[in-house]
Amino acid sequence: MPFVTKLRLQSGDRAALDGVVSDIKETAARKGAELKGPHPKPPNRLSVPQHAGVHTDETFDPWEYTVYTRTIEIVGHDEFARAVAEWSYPDSVHVTAEVEQLRQTGDN
Repeated sequence: MPFVTKLRLQSGDRAALDGVVSDIKETAARKGAELKGPHPKPPNRLSVPQHAGVHTDETFDPWEYTVYTRTIEIVGHDEFARAVAEWSYPDSVHVTAEVEQLRQTGDN
């Protein structure tokens, strides 16, 4: 039964994220791996309050930033999926991998 490796890539640096996604797509094309995606998610805008001190209610303007997310699915090609999951990524890009085994109809 084939495995599907789902990669979730997140970064506040959109250019770095797009560069990593491009590298994965190019490598998959060279290796002949089946790739679904990248599927962009809507950007997540976050705001973090900043306090002037521990014992005061005074605050500074909140720190605001955007997190960009892309998901990619690698169908089969287990060695390629494992290699991509083990790549060394830039510090600004966070990668998580989830592996799911597909079952055929009628399998228990």
